[in-house]
Amino acid sequence: MFRRAALFVAPVLLVTACAGSGVPSGGDTEGAVTLTNCGHKVTLKSPPQRAVSLNQGTTEILLALGLADRMAGTATWTDPVMKGLEKQNATVPRLADNNPSFEKVLDAEPDFVTASFVSTLGKGGVATRGQFEELGVPTYVSPSDCAAGKDNDSGGDGSRSTPLTLDTVYGEIRDLARAFGVDARGEKLVARLKKRVTDATDGLDASGVSLMYWFANSQSPYLAGCCGAPGAITRAVGAENVFDDTHDEWPQINWETVADRDPDVLVIGDLTRKSQTAESAKAKIRFLESNPATRHLTAVREKRYVLLSGQAMNPSLRTVEGIEQVAAGLRDFGLAK
Repeated sequence: MFRRAALFVAPVLLVTACAGSGVPSGGDTEGAVTLTNCGHKVTLKSPPQRAVSLNQGTTEILLALGLADRMAGTATWTDPVMKGLEKQNATVPRLADNNPSFEKVLDAEPDFVTASFVSTLGKGGVATRGQFEELGVPTYVSPSDCAAGKDNDSGGDGSRSTPLTLDTVYGEIRDLARAFGVDARGEKLVARLKKRVTDATDGLDASGVSLMYWFANSQSPYLAGCCGAPGAITRAVGAENVFDDTHDEWPQINWETVADRDPDVLVIGDLTRKSQTAESAKAKIRFLESNPATRHLTAVREKRYVLLSGQAMNPSLRTVEGIEQVAAGLRDFGLAK
């Protein structure tokens, strides 16, 4: 199986070097594309024909770029596929609902492997980038997970000293479009996303409104810190995150501290996976309304809940969807001017 994968991807070359993340590199030869990505220089001699995406975030970008026919597999899903991409997604084999084995990925004979998180292509993940490189398989990691200020070695989901912006997500879309030779599609997709953000936030003033983002787990909840995708959503709508003083990406914070902060609105992850407690929005709301530490929260008493997909709460093209839904929720609650 290893030999078969290595032979299949022989036309594609990957070279590693110290470099930045998610920006084009000069010196492309005719017909080749070179990207600098998360400390790696990735050179593809021809557009991929059998890409494998190891996380839902990168999968949905590839599907949105119209590349389903050049995908050999997907993995690691938290939500149903984004609306409008159902037919395309149905044609792509799902290798696993969570992390597939390295062997399972190689069985798909990939000529390009993408992931949304450094950990997916790191120690303890599916395999390291080096393991794929040894077989001649180029890899790409979402720049949002290795952007300036992101520390993936600080424990948990890492921390950020610099707030994430949507420009990093747009850069990922352009990178992948360029890798597959569909640059124009990438520009059109970015333009559509930018217009959606403008339309959703036009005239919106939510200053003074406090939000809390709950991704998963009821015993030790994962709540959003200042500077990841929820931070980008919060800044776009002009509100405040009650844990804006926390730089961890998804710190686990006790409910007594949540009660002290008493957010105006709860933004709740509505996940379909089953790896944590209280994954679905229904389960989260049931917990909030019955737990002594949370049932008297202002947002719970007023039932101010905004439900988001897990993907909208991670850096992805669906973060734009998160901006739209939070903006609409604030208007519905009468909290936005």
